[in-house]
Amino acid sequence: MKTARRIHPVYANMERTVFDRMSALAREHGAINLGQGFPDGPPPPALIEAANRALHERSSQYPPGAGLPELREAICAYYARRQGLSLSPEQVTVTSGATEALAAAVFAFVTPGDEVILFQPAYDAYAPLVRRAGGIPVSIPLSPPHFRYSAEALAAAVTSRTCAVMLNDPLNPAGTVASHEELAAVAKVCVEHDLIAICDEVWEDVRFDGQPHRSLMSFPGMAERTVKIGSAGKIFGLTGWKIGWMIAEGHLATALSRAHQFLTFSTAVPLQWAVAEGLSLPDAVLDEQRAEWAASRARLKAGLTEAGYAVLPNAATWFLTVDLAASGIALKDSAFSERAVLEAGVATVPVSALYQGDEVPEHLVRFCFTKPDSVLDEAVQRLGAFRKKLSPGG
Repeated sequence: MKTARRIHPVYANMERTVFDRMSALAREHGAINLGQGFPDGPPPPALIEAANRALHERSSQYPPGAGLPELREAICAYYARRQGLSLSPEQVTVTSGATEALAAAVFAFVTPGDEVILFQPAYDAYAPLVRRAGGIPVSIPLSPPHFRYSAEALAAAVTSRTCAVMLNDPLNPAGTVASHEELAAVAKVCVEHDLIAICDEVWEDVRFDGQPHRSLMSFPGMAERTVKIGSAGKIFGLTGWKIGWMIAEGHLATALSRAHQFLTFSTAVPLQWAVAEGLSLPDAVLDEQRAEWAASRARLKAGLTEAGYAVLPNAATWFLTVDLAASGIALKDSAFSERAVLEAGVATVPVSALYQGDEVPEHLVRFCFTKPDSVLDEAVQRLGAFRKKLSPGG
């Protein structure tokens, strides 16, 4: 077709996302879906009740483009309580999920020819968004099992064309948490080279083992150069609600709101009312949900370990990562995931699909653990039998 040449090159040859593809295979083959990240359990009842009330009692017409004032105030109060941040509602723009916030941040600050540093593995939207803005993704690979950020590698990647760094902490898919020293080193490079930090912090409150979150925004010199992105979908396990937000100061906040107004302009207003109530719930409600997720994490980790899989350390997110090579499985992660969904009836995500550039590890597979106990147990049984079937050569 002649019109094919009119398709933007970023999208012309783009494949389906690994999450969509593995979920489709799970549906097609009736497999247990431990690939795409979402909880199967019920959400906090208070949020469902709040959304129901909003539908009946509140306006369903356009809210302010930046978000309901009540939600923006609730976001600020939430971060003051949970992270000690002092924010104003004027800094907050509500978005249709964190992915829209990422897009708005990239479109607001990246111009053709700009370089944007991405740590790998990374959410697979990062690089296409940068390319669509005319920017050039520059990848820094993080090495398993600890996926530590290297100040030396970051400084070496900076050039005169570098405009921004994208940081995901806690890190999906690894489930690791950056140390204070790592974050301080990233902040130092950003300040020294006058870089904007686009911080994907959607997993900030899905953390375990008593490790509190610290935003890069809180480090010296970073408040005026950081975009902090959050997600109610991750905080409450309501991924389909697609309520996110982005926070920045002054001229950065203005640019973000301008980019947002031509992406979605506004977000489902009844759900905004509900999230505003949810963020004001007692911490005990959130702590109970975290405890349930932590128990699921422990259950899947114990089951996989007993079945002979080598599970990497995890301190956050809804995911565990298995090292196939250390598990005695001589398959690439993509081959393992394809065979597991077809032969074992369990969908997973190959971590190599979340890397770009060189030095891509091909021996790591991601499993989502926010599922009912019975589902996790059945998945472990299937995966254990599948591992026994695999010969040393795969």
